[in-house]
Amino acid sequence: MNDRFLQLHVLTAYGPSNLNRDDLGMPKTAIFGNVPRLRISSQSLKRAWRTSDVLQSALAGHLGTRTKKIGQLAMEEMLANGLDQKRAFDWSKMIAQSFGKLSASSGDVTADESPADKKGKKVKKAESNEVETLVFLSREEKDAVLELSRTVALSKAAPDEGQLKLLRKTNATADLALFGRMLTADKSRASETSDRPLYNVEAAAQVAHAITVHRAVPEDDFFSAVDDLNRDEDTGSGHLGELGFGAGVFYLYVCVDRELLSRNLGGNHALAGRTLRAFTEAVLSVAPTGKQKSFASNARASFCLAELGNEAPRQLTAAFLKPISEKSELDLAGRAVDRLRELVVRLDEVYGFEGRRLHLNATEADAGSLDRGVTTDTRPRIRQVIDFTASGLE
Repeated sequence: MNDRFLQLHVLTAYGPSNLNRDDLGMPKTAIFGNVPRLRISSQSLKRAWRTSDVLQSALAGHLGTRTKKIGQLAMEEMLANGLDQKRAFDWSKMIAQSFGKLSASSGDVTADESPADKKGKKVKKAESNEVETLVFLSREEKDAVLELSRTVALSKAAPDEGQLKLLRKTNATADLALFGRMLTADKSRASETSDRPLYNVEAAAQVAHAITVHRAVPEDDFFSAVDDLNRDEDTGSGHLGELGFGAGVFYLYVCVDRELLSRNLGGNHALAGRTLRAFTEAVLSVAPTGKQKSFASNARASFCLAELGNEAPRQLTAAFLKPISEKSELDLAGRAVDRLRELVVRLDEVYGFEGRRLHLNATEADAGSLDRGVTTDTRPRIRQVIDFTASGLE
């Protein structure tokens, strides 16, 4: 495929926010260039994009479900079709095990291991029909689980091994094709699950953790709340709290193997193009949802450089190895654009560049002649970039 790799280099400015928290509730951080930076994890970003209205509307009918509750899904369908509780539960476990090890299996344990039993006699572990790890189900697989559940409920016959194997599908949905999945085998059932790696999907998208282009550390917000009905007894606050936040200009790097994306989608180039358009729009316009009610930190990209080519991908984080100083004559986002342009020019001189480029820029900086191999287009720049990312696929 021509232009195999799509690379996006994005700058987004967020005001005070806490988009992605650590275990203490503070914004996540990283050390880069021996300087502390604020960070937004790739997991947080991918979750926000996958569940956004942008992808949900543009790719309706082509999105999967990420869940441990495959057994519960099957059991509810069996019960709705008249099967008794015991068989519905037992058979739902068989269906769930087609996708991974169950989170808990029945077995004896001693009272020493179970503090609830004080007499020393053996007790049973609780049984579960949940899968141990999250499974990314394609739409076809979810439909197959529901169909098999209806079939066994109406026939009153347990699912056989052939029916269970048919639950797993090789064709991926759009989000599964982008972000991939791995189905791990249950070693205790190795003979029954040895084919599971065939249904793993290699992610077509690589998403880096976003970091600030300048030095940034979390801050604390001490706040109080007043009890509206407690005016006479106590004039003080009814609640005291503390909340972490941070602000900055973040650099984000995304790379998509367009050839792998099309292959994951069964060679459906039209769907691959739709997926890339929706994905790019989400990257540029959708923020993680963390603490949005408290900070309203909705933001759109101030700058994006989109690159298409067959050369080995590379990110441009090195442009910010030396953090941008707040004393810069330009705003931080504008200076970051200058840094990116300077690094792109130097890398082109050293390694060359055989691909195509298109950028959008909403900062005060002049991005210069970064565009390459792109015809003049009078539409809004974001529409140009979005269509550019899918060019040549359809």
